[in-house]
Amino acid sequence: MTLHLVLVEPAGPLNVGSVARLCANFGIEQLRLVAPRCDPLGEEARRMAVHGVGLLERATTYPSLALALADCGRVVATSGRGEGEPQPPLGPTEALDWLLAGPTTRPTALVFGREDRGLSRDELLQAGRLLQISSSPTYPSLNLSHAVAVVLHSLQERRQLPKPAVASGMEPAPRQHLEGALADAEALLLEVGFLYPHTARARMAKLRALLQRAQVCEAEVALLRGMVCQLRWASRRSATPPQDH
Repeated sequence: MTLHLVLVEPAGPLNVGSVARLCANFGIEQLRLVAPRCDPLGEEARRMAVHGVGLLERATTYPSLALALADCGRVVATSGRGEGEPQPPLGPTEALDWLLAGPTTRPTALVFGREDRGLSRDELLQAGRLLQISSSPTYPSLNLSHAVAVVLHSLQERRQLPKPAVASGMEPAPRQHLEGALADAEALLLEVGFLYPHTARARMAKLRALLQRAQVCEAEVALLRGMVCQLRWASRRSATPPQDH
């Protein structure tokens, strides 16, 4: 299994360097950075990375989380908010067992948010499962590198156990295919009047959350796209006035 650790807009070079070191400690070989707000190859990051400097140098940078996850199947995102999430957050054991279960022909990803405000709701909607670390309710916020350490330690423990079974036996579709299907569906629903521009984002978020909970596979996404294409063709055909001969 190729696991990517993804940091969204990291602002602290010390945190980025520490995360690279943790990746080296726990055998994570791929680091993806989304629009970093610091220099991930600067002196501070290198100093903290120690033997993880090579991983820092190989890290790939993306302008958005959607592009960073485009080729990934199973995605777990961390969140500390709890209320108002698109799906109930799980503890590390449940979330990581799901990440490790089932076919793994596609890359998987662990996503960590910004130091100051974590991940947005739209970003959380791109994950198949949400992971929450239990901490004191009086001060629940964890430093980014500390959160990564807790999760990677839990991941290492889960890796050493027998691989958990997955009920469906199917691998989730790549993110880019699912997002393409949702974009097609949104265009159709706007065209036929089911959605309106001022409410489309909120209603599509509910549809995205539904499909994430269902964890549709690639064949099911292809079925959805085929249905949308046929419905668009039928809608446009019925709207075309008959031609006089």
